[in-house]
Amino acid sequence: MMQYLDTIQPELMNITRLFGIPDSEWEVPRYTYSAWADAGRYHCRFTDGTHTAEASVAIPPHEEEERLLTLHRKRAARRLVRQTLYDLCRETTGIHPPWGSLTGIRPTHLMYEAIGLGLAGEAAKQYVIDRFDVQPDRADILWEIAQVQGQLPPPEDRWMDVYIGIPFCTTRCTYCSFSSGELGKGKLVEPYLAALFHEMEACSGMIAATGRSLRAVYVGGGTPTSLNEEQLRRLLDKMMQCFPGAMEYTVEAGRPDTITPGKLEAIKAAGVGRISINPQTMNDETLRIIGRAHTARQVIDAYAMARAAGIHHINMDVIAGLPGETVEDFARTMAFARQLKPESLTVHTLAIKRSTRLHFENYRFPTGVEAAQMVQLGLETARALGMQPYYLYRQKNMAGNQENIGYALPGHACQYNVDIMEETTHILALGAGGISKRVYEDEGHIGRAPNVANIEHYIARVEEMIQRKRELFEVPAQ
Repeated sequence: MMQYLDTIQPELMNITRLFGIPDSEWEVPRYTYSAWADAGRYHCRFTDGTHTAEASVAIPPHEEEERLLTLHRKRAARRLVRQTLYDLCRETTGIHPPWGSLTGIRPTHLMYEAIGLGLAGEAAKQYVIDRFDVQPDRADILWEIAQVQGQLPPPEDRWMDVYIGIPFCTTRCTYCSFSSGELGKGKLVEPYLAALFHEMEACSGMIAATGRSLRAVYVGGGTPTSLNEEQLRRLLDKMMQCFPGAMEYTVEAGRPDTITPGKLEAIKAAGVGRISINPQTMNDETLRIIGRAHTARQVIDAYAMARAAGIHHINMDVIAGLPGETVEDFARTMAFARQLKPESLTVHTLAIKRSTRLHFENYRFPTGVEAAQMVQLGLETARALGMQPYYLYRQKNMAGNQENIGYALPGHACQYNVDIMEETTHILALGAGGISKRVYEDEGHIGRAPNVANIEHYIARVEEMIQRKRELFEVPAQ
């Protein structure tokens, strides 16, 4: 059993962080464990010097394929050790994290695990509650998400999505960790588009060459609408030339200060059915603190402009837990969401690297309890708008150990968001920072071909980026 645990300490530190226990407790160390196999079961005993927790689990049975046997036994052993430490921390702190012992980013996978065992409804939810100590309201959401996703075209090997990245923003949000750069005077935009268009043309035949069909196309960033009107129009023309016939097209128009009637006209003319206009907050002081460089009034104006242009699906992103905000501030943002009536609403919980907190050293962050209240307000707002949850993911260092969750009106779930979060569909990713993915369902893993994130390096090395995708998808050079 111990051979499966030689690199487990980072996972154990993630468990103690759920309870607000500092990483320094591992330097002494405060926590020690023993693990062994006996009578067909794995056993684990954890102690902090005062209290002890012990648990066991059946050893996965023998399988003919050695690789799968190792995978399943390693997973069982590591889950047992993490869960035993979780039980000890919960007993000693009295804290019950909303997602229980889960530290992974895709809790929906665990609901699908229950469904794969033939469970449904209350039995499936109880499986997640019992196995991982997830709170019942979270299990309810996971079950609802599985039902909504079940109404979408099922994930199959024959599908592939396309991601097109525009790594420019007018200003950089102070919490941002995405691969993007400030637009500045725009000197890199034309060289970048030239490289991107070349990559798009070179990769346009890969989907058919692999015997697959195009499913969804997503233009993200950065902020694609930071391009000027003529540049955006050329991008969309090239997109439709290279990748026609998708079920769904999305363009992020996230920053309202980058939106113009001409850009919306280009988006509409290209046949794009879904855009995002993302305020993050409707409080001007917070917008200033986080470096957004626009006002709440501009958000309202951008929505009116998009409706006038005939855009019928607008997504709104907001963030719970922003520095300096109170629950009342977030409630004000939600009141505007009810007024603007987007077709989908994504409620993120702020997750920032420790170094990024230096930007906010003079501001108070909401407590975990306040972050939970904000997330609940997001749920109540989505329900009031007639929306259902359709995807969910988590990140490290999230306020209150909460989650990011997407809601949508019936029939408006974003296929690409589901595909990228559930990792069930091949992704052809173009542009700086894009990561192409090939799903090996039978083998239980995902192959990746990342593009370099640095814009200048991408421009200089675009041929290498193309070759990486040829190798990933086994497409010979023409």
